[in-house]
Amino acid sequence: MLGKFFQKPTSENGDRVPPGQHLAQGFPVLTYGATPQVSREEWEFSVWGLVQPQKWNWSDFMKLPQNEFTADFHCVTRWSKLDVKWTGVKVTELIKVIQIDSKATHVMEHCYGGYTTNIAIEDFVREENFFAFKLFNEPLSAEHGGPMRLVVPHLYAWKSAKWINGLEFLDHEELGFWERNGYHRRGEPWAEERYSGF
Repeated sequence: MLGKFFQKPTSENGDRVPPGQHLAQGFPVLTYGATPQVSREEWEFSVWGLVQPQKWNWSDFMKLPQNEFTADFHCVTRWSKLDVKWTGVKVTELIKVIQIDSKATHVMEHCYGGYTTNIAIEDFVREENFFAFKLFNEPLSAEHGGPMRLVVPHLYAWKSAKWINGLEFLDHEELGFWERNGYHRRGEPWAEERYSGF
């Protein structure tokens, strides 16, 4: 497999690749269970919990300021892809239009298909995080999490939830799907926070 689909980091990019990772030649697709098929017309996004409840449809969400992003992407299954180009909305732009209770310490990401993943609020509200709806200038495919996914570049990619449709703000940590099934609570690639207890 190494050589055909993956390669070792070179001296030029080695400082951008976390320990134990190899560079992917393409953009692998890894999904547990069926891939949700959600059109932009039926897509909805909500916030609830320790926040003023709000709901957006696609056209409403697209009224938020949009940006282009280039970010490295690190999967817990030991591959990385550098310089991935996305189009989306910064998390900080969403934060500007919602009212979060000061007691909120964690966010549960909810997705079509029932997937969940947890993230501490300080990891969530970072300037480099965004909601992506295009990948390399093309509408985000269902396989890559379309019509919308969250991208959190500084954590392993299972925190960049595909098919996102809601955020639940909490005053405590609850574990999401993979966290309940043995993955690390935070998932920081440079510390190799892959699994619980590591």
